[in-house]
Amino acid sequence: MSSKQQTVLVVGATGYLGGHLVKAFHAAGYTVHALARSPEKLSQLAPCIDRVHQGEATKPESLAGICSEVDIVISALGITRQRDGLNYMDVDYRANRNILDEAIKAGVERFAYVHVLNAEQMPHIAMAAAKSKFARELDAAPINSTIICPSGFYSDLAEILKMAQKGKVYLFGNGEARISPIDGADLAKVCVASVQNAESWVKAGGPQSLSQNEIATLAFETLGTRPRISHIPLWLARFLIGGAKTIGFGASVGALDFFLATSSLDMTAPPHGEITLAQDYAERAFQSPRIDRASATQTSEIPAQEGAIR
Repeated sequence: MSSKQQTVLVVGATGYLGGHLVKAFHAAGYTVHALARSPEKLSQLAPCIDRVHQGEATKPESLAGICSEVDIVISALGITRQRDGLNYMDVDYRANRNILDEAIKAGVERFAYVHVLNAEQMPHIAMAAAKSKFARELDAAPINSTIICPSGFYSDLAEILKMAQKGKVYLFGNGEARISPIDGADLAKVCVASVQNAESWVKAGGPQSLSQNEIATLAFETLGTRPRISHIPLWLARFLIGGAKTIGFGASVGALDFFLATSSLDMTAPPHGEITLAQDYAERAFQSPRIDRASATQTSEIPAQEGAIR
């Protein structure tokens, strides 16, 4: 069956990466279905979507039939910031498990999942633990699977640019930990290719490997201001974040906890794509438009959907 005849269901379509996945699969000739609890949030993607299913992945009763006549499911579902009383296990694990159960029931050919690089080295991090639990079950499930592990998103590193705009960037440790972040549009193309090539596990980085110090310096260079970088010792950061979790603020520091963990790891992966972090920072800082190659239209920056399930 050719890709033009296949139907893909994008889960997490209203999020940062999900929007890019919709465009990339549409550009590759697939019939695109999308799952959304608020379909109106997909209005800008309407030309790329053939059918919208309204439902909430955390509520299995709302998912009946979403995988009928679907060949491939790809999920970029996960929490960027914990709100609505949901936690990582509710969404990154259980909601994806609900979708997987529907896919198996419907006889879907392949289930692709956007995981995170080195999650197995961060079992104490709530987000990584929830994602890893689902990835293990998907890998063992009676369905063909593709698990894509990106090094990190440019959208996540927008936080460093925001700090630079306020005058100072704070990093954990000595700032020499390396990462090879990738743009959402480039990662979406990796996802399409990985599904088409029936790959099982894929590690995906962007075109450059950068240290956190280099990323912070780039943020200041983008703004044309003098670099001011402060390094917080790892022991102090662990103490402060651990204390916050102990007194009940774990939901508020989830992203910081993950960033702290990656500050002690090599988060580089094989290079993919063409869009550089310098380009992304320039777009975010000056709101300059980009030609979206997937949809052949001119778009402004696509922000990370903070506070939402992506």
